[in-house]
Amino acid sequence: MDVGICLPYSEPGITRSTLLDWCRAIEAGPFGAISCGERISGADAIDMRILLAGAAALTARVRIVPTLYVLPMHDAVRAAKEIASLDLISDGRVDVVVGTGGRPNDYRAVGADFVSRNARLPQQVARMREIWNGGLPFEGSEPIGPRPVNGRLPRILGGFAGPQAIAQSAQWADGLYAFSITGDAGEIRHKFEVFDRAWQEAGREGKPWKIGGFWYSLADDAEATLRHYAYEYLRIAGHRIAQPVADSMTQFTPERVLDTMRTMKATGIDELFMVPGSAHVSKVERLGPLVARL
Repeated sequence: MDVGICLPYSEPGITRSTLLDWCRAIEAGPFGAISCGERISGADAIDMRILLAGAAALTARVRIVPTLYVLPMHDAVRAAKEIASLDLISDGRVDVVVGTGGRPNDYRAVGADFVSRNARLPQQVARMREIWNGGLPFEGSEPIGPRPVNGRLPRILGGFAGPQAIAQSAQWADGLYAFSITGDAGEIRHKFEVFDRAWQEAGREGKPWKIGGFWYSLADDAEATLRHYAYEYLRIAGHRIAQPVADSMTQFTPERVLDTMRTMKATGIDELFMVPGSAHVSKVERLGPLVARL
């Protein structure tokens, strides 16, 4: 099981130095990938594409994985061009997790329709693959470049929470990103069971790529940092949802984080993305020795 880290992208205090420090530490450590989520609204939210393009230029080894690209907020042709360009800059290190997200105000801010997002997503994924394979957006159009590096199309994984959406994604996705906010391996395992059944029922061949993830903190004030991060992230859903989740967070000691990573590994996933609770680079530096012990 490879371990990747999600860059901070919506926390206060992110600067150029943050990106430089994190990329250097991740590239030098026992990590296999860098990821980043997508947010539009939020006073401190930084554009996912810009951060990951910077990470692609600052690293040479680790994979670059948007997690997740809220595809229905964007034009599929434009998204295909962006992802292929990121693949070019990284010399073929890109895979992408796509999903519908859950922030109506982000859709509204960019003029995208929130209601029809689930219906549009599979069509958009197919459109991106057509563009990457040299298809034209309309008759008489010039090709839309660049092409993905070395003829390898980026893997497109689904990123969903509900069982119906997970099962439907097995029709078009190359794998699944099954996330558990609290680090519940049973939750991860259940999501992959749903996906695997749907994959077989769809007659899909080969082995799907499986990614898990959870939130953690190894700061000096790790418990308070993690619970504050969880609350602020989920505040859009209201206090009655955000507060119980924040209170349930437990991944804030080295022993607990290592134990949970080992439990996640036992589920058979290919990769685990760790999402830190703040922007300080110590989250990378303190996680590295634990990853080395897996």
